[in-house]
Amino acid sequence: MKGNRRKDTKPEMALRMALREAGYPGYRLQWKVPGRPDVCYPGRRVAIYVNGCYWHRCPRCDLPLPKHNRGFWEDKFSKNVERDRRNMEAMESMGWTTVVVWECELRKERDRVVADIAGILDSRTRRRADDDS
Repeated sequence: MKGNRRKDTKPEMALRMALREAGYPGYRLQWKVPGRPDVCYPGRRVAIYVNGCYWHRCPRCDLPLPKHNRGFWEDKFSKNVERDRRNMEAMESMGWTTVVVWECELRKERDRVVADIAGILDSRTRRRADDDS
């Protein structure tokens, strides 16, 4: 497990590049809030978590558990999922909009994912502008 990267994973880098290309630079990385979101727009209070399908148990992929030491892996994965849920709830209770992007979504539907995030970022910008008036 030492070989697993915490940041700058291929899916995360692909999303960051796509967001820059779509005209949404200015994000921060590993912002110091619950769960350390992979991509964060603090001014808009939008946090994006880029989850690997295997470690975070993607609901679409239905990946099998390892055959050996099954109890350990069931416990490990359930703790990962529970931690992700707690972090998202904490962020939302702080007034943040949270987005989970799955690794498989980026591979298969990158343009849709970026368009969805762009819509959220744009709506958060408008909402902040309305609040300021």
